[in-house]
Amino acid sequence: MSRAWNFSAGPAALPEAVLRRAQAELLEWNGAHASVMEISHRGKAFMEMAARVEADLRELLAVPSGYKVLFLQGGATQHFAQVPMNLCADGQRADYVVNGHWGEKAASEASAYAVPNVAASSKADGYTSIPDRATWDLDPHAAYVHVTTNETIHGVEMHDVPDVGGVPLVADMSSDILSHPLDVSKFGLIYAGAQKNIGPSGLVVMIVREDLLERQPRPLPRIFRYAEQAAANSMLNTPNTWGWYVAGLTFQWLKEQGGLAGMERRNRAKAATLYQAIDGSGGYYRNRVRPEARSRMNVIFNLQDATLEPVFVPEAERAGLLALKGHRALGGIRASLYNAVPLEAVQALCAFMSEFARRHG
Repeated sequence: MSRAWNFSAGPAALPEAVLRRAQAELLEWNGAHASVMEISHRGKAFMEMAARVEADLRELLAVPSGYKVLFLQGGATQHFAQVPMNLCADGQRADYVVNGHWGEKAASEASAYAVPNVAASSKADGYTSIPDRATWDLDPHAAYVHVTTNETIHGVEMHDVPDVGGVPLVADMSSDILSHPLDVSKFGLIYAGAQKNIGPSGLVVMIVREDLLERQPRPLPRIFRYAEQAAANSMLNTPNTWGWYVAGLTFQWLKEQGGLAGMERRNRAKAATLYQAIDGSGGYYRNRVRPEARSRMNVIFNLQDATLEPVFVPEAERAGLLALKGHRALGGIRASLYNAVPLEAVQALCAFMSEFARRHG
């Protein structure tokens, strides 16, 4: 078996230690004489594991009291609609700050259950920045303010938590959750698809303030209501047991790496290494994102000669550098540097970039 360096945007690289432990426990988990995927989610063994996983996540993020942690199914796109279902009354305004493709999509999906107002947008500059907080048109009576803290396609990241007053701040953190310490108390609701920094696709982790669960804006099937999921400890129906288990292994791995402060140091070093290679290439490689908004998770760039981009990707793959093709909506090159991607992978990419420029420059 030969594993390459994986720069996929999602489903993304998982820590090798997590994969190896999951492999070792695949056929028989925790003395159960069966796989974790084969036992009852309501049995004592799984329930104890689920409680430990939640406790580890609460520890990593220092989740304060008054918040519920949910392990839900689906992906972030499902919750683009489900968030306004749960938090907005018909005809109520919800403010959206749009700094990329996914924020734009979240606002669009909300229109069936709310009146989404684009309170700020950086679309005019090609989503290469975060809209200045002073320009945001916020309604103090809005149901919530929604932000996308990291945009995987456009490579921009919101490095500070915005002050939105007394309106609940809702954040899609699918691609930067657990990459740095976070003050959860500044948010009303956080949701994140698992397939970037947590575990396999099909799982969504949500952290929601308990008072928001009391909102009952419209009749909903129980399965779609967050309050019902919270009351059932995320087991209103059969959960994604495999995803929950692997998430738990990832949380343990994060704690072993020094927690989120340790991960932030690693992630800063990785991003700085790659951006330095881009900026120091004499224009051969170019990143258009404003430096203060550059993502540490998803680094996008173009070659000076765009006709070489279709050459760059397959050559990189032959060199053991996977999934560097940019998103179909934007093109170019994209290297995703999530928690599980080590500095050695980034150094290998930078060395390849230098050699590619020498051969094709």
